[in-house]
This record gives sequence, structure tokens and C-alpha cells, in this order.
Amino acid sequence: MKERSEVWEHFIKEDLACGRQAICKYCGMSYKCGAKKNGTSVLWAHISRCRKYPINTPKDSKQSLLSFKSAKVPSGSTSGLTYHKFDAGSIRKALSFMVIVDELPFKFVEGIGFRHFCGVMEPRFNVPSRITVAKDCFETYLTEKRKLKNVLKRCNSRVSLTTDTWTSIQQINYMCLTVHFIDNDWKLHKRILNFCPISSHKGDDIGKEIEKCLLDWGVENIMCITVDNASSNDTAIGYLRRKINGWKTGVLKGRFIHMRRVAHIVNLVVSDGLKIVNDSVQRVRHVVRFIKQSPARLQRFKKCVLDEKINTKKGLCLDVPTRWNSTYLMLNAAIELEDAFERYSEEDPHYVVDLNERDGKGSPDSDDWNNVRRFSEFLQAFYDLTLHVYGSLYVTSNLFFHELVSVAVLLKDLVSSDDPDMCLMACRMKEKYEKYGGDPEKINLLIFITVVLDPRYKLDYVQWMITEIYDPIVASKLVDNVKITLNALYEEYRVSSSNDMNREEVSSSKDDKTPLSPKHKKIEVLKSKYKKHKCEKDGDAKIELDKYLEEDTADDIGEFDILSWWKFNCSRNAERIQRLVGKIRKINKQLISQKVYGKKNENTDDSSNGKYL
Repeated sequence: MKERSEVWEHFIKEDLACGRQAICKYCGMSYKCGAKKNGTSVLWAHISRCRKYPINTPKDSKQSLLSFKSAKVPSGSTSGLTYHKFDAGSIRKALSFMVIVDELPFKFVEGIGFRHFCGVMEPRFNVPSRITVAKDCFETYLTEKRKLKNVLKRCNSRVSLTTDTWTSIQQINYMCLTVHFIDNDWKLHKRILNFCPISSHKGDDIGKEIEKCLLDWGVENIMCITVDNASSNDTAIGYLRRKINGWKTGVLKGRFIHMRRVAHIVNLVVSDGLKIVNDSVQRVRHVVRFIKQSPARLQRFKKCVLDEKINTKKGLCLDVPTRWNSTYLMLNAAIELEDAFERYSEEDPHYVVDLNERDGKGSPDSDDWNNVRRFSEFLQAFYDLTLHVYGSLYVTSNLFFHELVSVAVLLKDLVSSDDPDMCLMACRMKEKYEKYGGDPEKINLLIFITVVLDPRYKLDYVQWMITEIYDPIVASKLVDNVKITLNALYEEYRVSSSNDMNREEVSSSKDDKTPLSPKHKKIEVLKSKYKKHKCEKDGDAKIELDKYLEEDTADDIGEFDILSWWKFNCSRNAERIQRLVGKIRKINKQLISQKVYGKKNENTDDSSNGKYL
């Protein structure tokens, strides 16, 4: 009769003089196994602690298992020899990480294939249920949230926010809030703070939800908030400006907290231009849709491409009418396949008939192809612009101005073009562009100041470019506003940094246990007033800014990293200031010890004091 218990896979029955014994296959240990007197509990207990059982890891053994896999090895290598130790907690963390990163459903862990894979890979690991995995994922979120809170709390720089709202197909309103900041090591970071449902798309509701999120994360030092051009966002920004000013953490009373999305402005500008050649674009869109609707048509079209000897790797792609960049990609691919479309129309008799029956516009003719070709060349400048400013791994704030200038120059040239269609299209696009980028009162001046802080360009470059793209009256007013804002911004940061230094000196004086009499306290107050008077008299408040603007510009190389440049120069200035503060504190302590307590330092030399003065 076949044994019912699975434990007999690890034991062998033998009849000995002392009775029937169960002998372990791994270590040779024997136990009584009488059918009526002895059960299998003892055998199961032995298997769970058998040292020679391959699955068990001896607890008293200090030897680890070696494995060849990716590890932190010296540069130039991709893998190395490392040790392996079974840890169920680490495996559960890795499992939750996989579910989060790969966006897997929680029930994935209960699949037969995944459980079979885990059983083969690591039989000792007990695969958790979907409820346990959901709890692990939420615990991972809380852990990462605590880490990010600590990073934002220790960060010395201000942060910028981007937010957007939309409605899902289930008619649920959602909002996403993203923070962008530079840490103390001058590294750029992008983190999603919140992704949550909101009650409506009204401005006050959006502003209150953002405020709630900022209070939860403890984020107060806001530089700017980037939103699209919806009217509700203007109301939300006004609400947040009042709250941030109440926190007394805004810059220049929140005058430049509202940053409009450059990509959204470009989208509005190009959408107006698309209306001029809409008929030609629609005809190309319809022929692309006609061919892609049937695998047989697509296969025949590929044969036409080979017969026409068109050497291109681009294939037909259908656009999303509400996204102009996808329309550009569709037109750019279709233009190179124009000869294949003509050949296909000759081989497929249903091509022209079906297109005429569907919309009555038919297939594109030579004029349509010429229109979309010119328009595609024109759209390439906007497409390159969006690719440039869409980056999230590098700083983009100093790139907006260059891209907007290139768009303004392009539109200015096309307005005076001899082509009536392109001239009309450029006029409509320029009108839409000036609605958001032509009025100096509506422009966020931080776009210009970030270029001034780019050591490759500075203030002279910004002044020259403004005079090139704007009217003389508008340019003069805009240049003056940029200078005034730059000085005001520097002054506010200088005052805040001096306040921080004063607080540091106060705290250091509290740590110093040397008592001061009321007379000497009054003297210290008079000294601080004198320092402030001397600073205002000599104009030291702007000396650092003037030095920066008067220095030669940096070389405009392709791989220029603005954060690395500022990291190097900022650390150089910080070390110089730190050494100076250290010397001043040392001298102050010496003077206090000599004058207040009447002590005389024998090592003090009059000549050295005179040299210091």
C-alpha cells in the first residue's frame, strides 16, 4: 500500500532487531515507526531541523552561500561573486517593489505560474496573498514618504511645483502634484507628492487640495507653480499666493509664483496654425487610416514601398487630432511615402472610391502634399522645442527663453513671407503667441532671470535678445523690469541669508558661556548698527551680483552642466566665507578675553594686530 504522508519521501523503512525503523535519507538518523504506536510528527520535526537536508540552512553555521550575480563591484565590471542568505523579509520587500515598479495588479502574486516559479526559485519562501502584498506596498509608500520628507526638510533650496487635473472615463476628477528641487549636493530631483481625486475643477477646490498636500508634506518654501492656461488655475494660484504670503515664505510676496506651461502655449499656437491647412491634413489622415484598417491593405502598401525603392525605416502612424506633435509625426512619415501612396492608388481600385464615399474629400492631390510638406517643415521647429523643454533629467528653466525667442523669430520671418497661406498661418499663430508671451505684464520675469544666472549668457545677452524680438517701447520696459526684479530678488536672498547668519551667531553666542555686562551688550548693539551702516554706504549689498555680471561668460559647450558650474563656484565662495567667519570669531574671543576680564595674552604681538587692522 502506498504511504499517505509525504514525509516518507525523506525516510526509508527498515526492519531491525529493535523493530521497524525510519532512517533519514540525508543524515542516517533512525526513529521508530510502528504503524500503531508511532506517528509521523517526530519525522516532520526531524526534517525541519535536519542539517543535511538541502533546503534547510544550518543556524549555527557561519558559512554563507556563494552566487554569481550582479553586485556592487569595481567600475568596469557588471557582475561579481557575492554571498546569498535566505531572508523572507527582504524577498517580500523585493516583491512589493516589483509590483509597484512594473505596475502589476495585486492578484498577480496568486497566479499559478508565479507561484510555481517561486517554488522552483526558492522553495523556502511562502508566497503571500494579494492582501498582504497590498499592505507591503503601502508600507513601502510610507517608508519612502518619510525619507522624502527628511530630504525636503534638510534641503536648503526652494522647490517648484507642477500640477495638472483631468477627468477619467469614469467621470472622476483627479489631480497630480509634482515637486522639482535641487538638493544640497546640487542634484536635480523630481518627485510626485500626491495623486488624488478632487471634488471639482474649480480654482478654489484645486488650491485647497494643493494647500492640504503642502501642509501634509511640510513644504513651505515655494518658488513657483507651473500650470496650464485654464482660468480655474488662475484662481487656484491666487488662492495659494495668499496662503504662502501668510506663511511669509514667498519670494517678492509671490509676484512670480505663477508660471505658465511653455508646452501648453506652444500647443495653443500650433493648433491655431493647423486650422489653415486642416483640409490637406485631414486627407492625409484619412488615407493613413484607410490603409491601417486592414492587414491586407497594409501588406500591399509595404510591397508598394519596396517596389518604389523607398529607403526609410518610418512606418505609417495615425495621429491623435488633439495632439499636434502626433500630427507632425504622421505627416513626417507620410511625406516620405508619397510615391508609395500613388502606386497603391493604381493597384487598389477601391482606394479612391472608398475615400470619396466616406467623407467626399477623396485622396490627397499634389497641392495637398505640397501643403503638408511645407507645414511639416514649419512644425519641426516647434517639435524640437517641445523635446528640448520636456526633459526631466536636466534643468530646463534656462532653456525656455531661447526656445521662445526662436519661435518668435520664426513667426516674424513667416509674416513677411511671399507665400499667402504660410503668411496667414503665421499671423494667426503670432496673434495667439502674443496673447501669452507678448505682453510684458503677463510674462513671468523668472524666465529671463534664469538666463541671467546662466554663466554662458548673463544680462547683456538677455537685453540684446529682448530688443531683437520686441518693439522698442516694449523691449525698453521689459529690460527695466528685468533689472529691477533681479536686484530685488538678490536683495531678498541677501537679507534672508544674513538673518540666517545672525541666528547662527546668536546660537553660537548662547553656547559661549562668557557673560557680558549690560554696558558691553550696548556696545555690541552699536557695533552691529555700524556694520549695517557701512554695508549700505559702500554698496556691499550688490557687490557679489555685480562681480558675477562683470565676469567673462563661460564657454557655450554642448555638454555644459549649469548645476555643476554653480556647485563649484558656490562651494568656493562658501569656503572663503567660512574661513573669514572663523577668523572673526577667533579674534572676537581673544578681544573679549583680554578686555572684559582684563587678561593679557602673552602671545599677542602688536605688529600682528596692526597688520590685521
